[in-house]
Amino acid sequence: MKVYFNNSCKICKSEIDLYKKEKIDGIDWIDITNNEQAEKETSKNDRQLLRRLHVKDDEKVLEGAEAFLFVWKKIPRYRFLYKFFKLPIIFTIFNYGYEIIAYFLYLKNKKQLKN
Repeated sequence: MKVYFNNSCKICKSEIDLYKKEKIDGIDWIDITNNEQAEKETSKNDRQLLRRLHVKDDEKVLEGAEAFLFVWKKIPRYRFLYKFFKLPIIFTIFNYGYEIIAYFLYLKNKKQLKN
């Protein structure tokens, strides 16, 4: 599994650093900053990658709140988040909340885009 995240965003980096501390085998943490290989692997452009967290497992690419669920499910310490946020009504609220926060982070960090 590969997790594509924006290492140049302080908030994104802080959260991913918490997950990295768990040292879970089978998770590759990929910085999307100026990473054309990440664009090829996900079939997403730099704007799309910057806009949301992405996870690629086999050939399936998940993004946003679904990507977070997938990460949390793989990390024992955070599995409780997966169990809670996957509940249908909770997931709907989480997804909307994530999109709002991710949009503002995108606006804050879009200066790093190539174009």
